[in-house]
Amino acid sequence: MIVDRATREHENNLVLFRVVHEVAVRHSGAPYHQVIAALTACLPGAPRLAADELRRIAEEISLGRDPSGL
Repeated sequence: MIVDRATREHENNLVLFRVVHEVAVRHSGAPYHQVIAALTACLPGAPRLAADELRRIAEEISLGRDPSGL
């Protein structure tokens, strides 16, 4: 059903935002390689983020920003 798929996508997005927020809180201002390692270790397998999205998020966190918006 469309509603079920939309609900699942919404829940998956919430999980992604929470993980990004947690990594941002713990690794704010850390070197890029540490942030990218933390993100790849903590992010769920699905849905996957594109490599350029992951890189942009890690760069933001290494600059001390929280790109999750939470």
